[in-house]
Amino acid sequence: MTAAASTPALWPAQAHVPSVLGRQIVVERGEGSYIVTADGRRLFDGTAGLWHANVGHGRPELADAAAEQMRRLETYHVFGRFVNDQAVALAERLAAMSPIPDSKVILNSGGGDAIDLACKLARRHWQRAGRRSKTMILSREYAYHGLHAYGTSIGGLDFNREGYGTESLVPETARIPLHDVAATAALIDEIGADNIAALVTEPVQGTGGVHPPREDYLRRIADLCRANDILLILDEVITGFGRTGTMFAAERYGVTPDLITFAKGVTSGYAPLGGVLIARPIWEPFFADGPDTPIFRHGATYSGHATACAVAMRNLDILEQEALLDRVKHLAVRLGDGLTALAQRCPGVAEVRFAGFLGGVALTDDLDAVQVADRLIDAGFVSRPLRGNTLQISPPYITTDDELDAFLAAIETTVTELAS
Repeated sequence: MTAAASTPALWPAQAHVPSVLGRQIVVERGEGSYIVTADGRRLFDGTAGLWHANVGHGRPELADAAAEQMRRLETYHVFGRFVNDQAVALAERLAAMSPIPDSKVILNSGGGDAIDLACKLARRHWQRAGRRSKTMILSREYAYHGLHAYGTSIGGLDFNREGYGTESLVPETARIPLHDVAATAALIDEIGADNIAALVTEPVQGTGGVHPPREDYLRRIADLCRANDILLILDEVITGFGRTGTMFAAERYGVTPDLITFAKGVTSGYAPLGGVLIARPIWEPFFADGPDTPIFRHGATYSGHATACAVAMRNLDILEQEALLDRVKHLAVRLGDGLTALAQRCPGVAEVRFAGFLGGVALTDDLDAVQVADRLIDAGFVSRPLRGNTLQISPPYITTDDELDAFLAAIETTVTELAS
């Protein structure tokens, strides 16, 4: 038996496995803005898990919503003539809060699913319209859109596309610059707008290093898409449901996309759920009554999972009843002020970036964000190293002022000690 054969059965995600074996942190429970490990450590969750635990951990009302729904009906599919009442109710609620007027909603199991769906639907839209050359999907440098086949193919983090024998698992994808609208326009001219189905972007890049859009970037990109008959897909898997201080970042930045992907914050991670909000020009032909009405042949067993939808409904209640978007706006100001001061005081910090209650601390080249994140765990705080030697900051919305201040102070202390 080899040494590898004697290792744990669970293959950890996104990990250089030998580097984490023997160092893994087993999380047993969550309490508000904290997680508790199997060896008894209580750690402030400065990343809200993977950007999702917006209402905090261990909320009994969400557990109760799941249990109550499971006792009545765990789930039933939404194929053909069948739907379940929770999927119908959640879709109506999401459509009512959508920044896309008169939306329809397709539900599925998460953000990667939603991206695959949105890209397929964009291509299907143009094929149905008879514009068969429009198949290319554009995405931004440093983008992260999950790791399903389409998410892998349109990822702007090159290392996530490597090793599969081809530059792109799904053909007909291309990257645009991070912030340069003029260069994007030139690339569209080069490829030909008649060959491009959609442009996908996160309103605020997350995994790529926390990059908010520069002034008017998203509006200019939206105008560019509109002028060239290119569908605009906003990936709001991280930003949706309040992270930037509005329910969707599309509202904050004043854009109306054709499709919005969502996940994480719709249930705060208490159940796997995602989906796509869809504009009328895309959905309407599939709803028209007539012999030539097309079918969008997409669906999954757990699309509209009744228990996940019931949890989402209760999670949205919590956002409203506890006025957590107002709380985010307050915390966003405190985070911005704190990060600005940190950059001025701490020589190990190269740059800080933030939008709403979402921030990144880019470190100088002589420091290692992985090492800093490890030291922060020892100090009782969870951050996460992102692309560009950057530390992630995205705590739950229920975070107190004192907890946020302590988190930023711990980052400053850790970075200062390692820099010296």
